[in-house]
Amino acid sequence: MNNNSLFTKTISLDNIGITNATIHYQLSPNELHQITIEKGQGIETSTGALAINTGEFTGRSPQDRFIVKDAITENEIWWGNINIPFAPEAFDKLYSKVCNYLTDKEVFVRDTYVCSDPNYKMNVRVVTETAWANLFCYNMLLRPSEEELLNYVAEWTVVCVPSFMADPAVDGTRQGNFAILNFTKKVALIGGTGYTGEIKKGIFSAMNFILPVFKNTLPMHCSANVGENGETAIFFGLSGTGKTTLSADPNRKLIGDDEHGWTNENTVFNFEGGCYAKVVNLSEENEPDIFRAIKKGALLENIVCKKETKEVDYTDISITPNTRVSYPIYHIDNIQSGSIGKNPKNIFFLTADSFGILPPISKLTPGQAAYHFISGYTAKVAGTEAGVTEPQPNFSACFGAPFMPLHPTRYAEMLSQKMKEANVKVWLINTGWTGGPYGIGNRMKLKYTRAMITAALNGELDHVKYENHKVFGIAKPQSCPNVPSEILNPRNTWEDKDLYDTKAVELAQKFKANFQKFESYANEEILAGGPLV
Repeated sequence: MNNNSLFTKTISLDNIGITNATIHYQLSPNELHQITIEKGQGIETSTGALAINTGEFTGRSPQDRFIVKDAITENEIWWGNINIPFAPEAFDKLYSKVCNYLTDKEVFVRDTYVCSDPNYKMNVRVVTETAWANLFCYNMLLRPSEEELLNYVAEWTVVCVPSFMADPAVDGTRQGNFAILNFTKKVALIGGTGYTGEIKKGIFSAMNFILPVFKNTLPMHCSANVGENGETAIFFGLSGTGKTTLSADPNRKLIGDDEHGWTNENTVFNFEGGCYAKVVNLSEENEPDIFRAIKKGALLENIVCKKETKEVDYTDISITPNTRVSYPIYHIDNIQSGSIGKNPKNIFFLTADSFGILPPISKLTPGQAAYHFISGYTAKVAGTEAGVTEPQPNFSACFGAPFMPLHPTRYAEMLSQKMKEANVKVWLINTGWTGGPYGIGNRMKLKYTRAMITAALNGELDHVKYENHKVFGIAKPQSCPNVPSEILNPRNTWEDKDLYDTKAVELAQKFKANFQKFESYANEEILAGGPLV
């Protein structure tokens, strides 16, 4: 049965094994907002946004993410610590238990799709236990028209039940929570965790397998925007490095903030229909587009309001440093029509270097670009994953290893080929520390990072003098409009220059040690793109 939907259509979940459930189908954002408040699961903040608490888990749990190992995946997946195999028989039993658990319960169903390019569109039906998780899916996934819904057929299904806890001794999980992808059944099964990012990253991981294996298209963990001249820029980076912030540029149209495909037809398209931004220390001055997007329809996670008010205190991280907001992309004023752009002309690799060694901006050769893409260096930002309480150096292949089911060199080879075909300029941007490591130095000022990126996009760095970094070999511009020249060379910002040199070599050695597992797959050009030590 259906309740309260503005769209009148009767559906059944019998075909996916869920029977006798009370189905709320395709509810409007306002209805989901109100139901959440009525159930005592959230509050409305002073801006009209809904605020909820995701419970025990306020970040992803990578050790509890599994992929079913079967005929489709056995010889394709890069199995190991990141992609953990799960037996098909164990999945079937656990899935059946989850479906039985939902019998006679209330569920919220939303029909959506991913991939804004019609040639790559994939329908995804989401079944959630809570109204607010369904609102998250409305915000983050693409929204079919009523006409499309009339003949809608789901290709993939997501089932998310936070209150269902697995029994590790019986079900084959590590603990009570789990997120499992089954490419044969085309199901993403999530239980024991209310963190909405598991839904988003589950679908992203599925697309990172489907697109290269079946569509010969490169999936990317990146944001993207388009300038007035029609030129696309893409920003690779892990959580907390600035993908969402830096792509929300008032002078450029946003394609998307996190997940994209780069096609053989020379287009870049968004997988999603919304943005999922970190809001720790958010201010209207520094991030006006994100700040203003937090209004009715937006969903805040794990924030704290100022005492005796409903005004959010973005500096309060007492629940988690990984405070978040999801909102539909139309909450941003300046968006690209259709969420599709043409071949990029500039690619930015974003890293939050907790050691304070890498330059704030540097230009990469094709070999260096491939090396740094495969390395995917950044700092693992506190709170993004369960158990991470302070930043720590981290290498994540392709700037997204936790979501990449194939071997990293598969993605790197595709990217390298596309970069050469499109004659793209590649830049390494350090949004992390300067003047010393984390705890001693300071985070790079956002206004300077924006100025450097703007200069690169406008071609203002094409004719300045460059100097190669003595340890990493990357080319540092010696001047940049609206940026103090002394910060362009990170060594200048350290009081102890000899200590900088020592730490630079130590970081380079970490790069070398990490890259050893990829050396047998890399050609001479890529190997030459590494540090000079």
